[in-house]
Amino acid sequence: MPKLILLLVLKAFKNFIFSIFLLLTILFSQEFEDLSFGDDSSLDIATWNIEWFPKNNQTTLDYVTEIITSLDLDILAIQEVDDTDMFDQMLVDLPDYTGYYESNWFAGLAYIYKTELIEINDIYEIYITSEYWNAFPRSPMVMDINYLGVNYFIINNHFKCCGDGILDFNNTSDEENRRFIAMNLLKEYIDNNLSNNNVIVLGDLNDDIAEPYPNNVFQQILNDSTNYKFADIDIAHGNSSEWSFPNWPSHLDHILISNELFNGINDIEVRTIKIDEYLNGGWYEYDQNISDHRPVAIRFIFNTVPFYDVNGDGIINEADLEGLVSIIINDIEFLESADMNFDLHNDIYDLLLLSDIIQSMSY
Repeated sequence: MPKLILLLVLKAFKNFIFSIFLLLTILFSQEFEDLSFGDDSSLDIATWNIEWFPKNNQTTLDYVTEIITSLDLDILAIQEVDDTDMFDQMLVDLPDYTGYYESNWFAGLAYIYKTELIEINDIYEIYITSEYWNAFPRSPMVMDINYLGVNYFIINNHFKCCGDGILDFNNTSDEENRRFIAMNLLKEYIDNNLSNNNVIVLGDLNDDIAEPYPNNVFQQILNDSTNYKFADIDIAHGNSSEWSFPNWPSHLDHILISNELFNGINDIEVRTIKIDEYLNGGWYEYDQNISDHRPVAIRFIFNTVPFYDVNGDGIINEADLEGLVSIIINDIEFLESADMNFDLHNDIYDLLLLSDIIQSMSY
């Protein structure tokens, strides 16, 4: 009898502790409606492994619809879409967005993007033939877009998972080696085809960019810091609370940008979106109903766009050059917004500088 009483007391105590935990989670969690990221003054892009969407059927669909609406992203690159019918159903409830998931053989990669802001030039896959299947179990999906008159190439990926942490160059079946080859093939593609373009490589790359040599599968990209930069490198080297895959924990979801973006005139913000902190049930609720990965997002903030926008139409293009030419030729009174080099004169030097800026943005 004493043993039975002790078990009942322990069970009651356990239930009491669990109830207190749930109460504290509810009290200290933030309101879901407070979740946000994007705005009208920036290009906002995220990568999100959504874990075989929909993980919990209609419940997942409802969650993800609300999350996308709240985050106000311009482009979302998704991995692990499993049910395309429910994906299409979700898009019906996202009137500002459309989606794309077509591929040579569907492997879960998809895009969601704002139709009024994102002009699609082309969407296609690379490395689709059988000789590349070992490196790319899911072919990279390239989105060629214009945003406010500027051209960007976004490459969505989902690399091979798993491994023992050791990069074995002599074993073609080694998971780390497969990711190493995949990353270097992407670099080769960009170097050969998009060397002067604004390029964003993102996705679930299934490895740690902060891992030390010689087992870092991204080492060749990291060594080429003149041309490439992992925008989330500080997250990878930072506190594990900010990592994208808490179950391990590890940081597996990355955003790589080319030098045209990090050497430009834009401010950049990168963040792991900890949606679980906006749910009453915290990580448990998120993991059960949404995904085991958090999104990683980047903002390109165009603080200086109005300055170069001589004619004030919200776009920097050849029309601004024409406006500046008119100001100079007609000797119009000094215009501060047309003073590109801050010398208090509107002259040929401003025209040359603006020409270089527009040319670099159009690559």
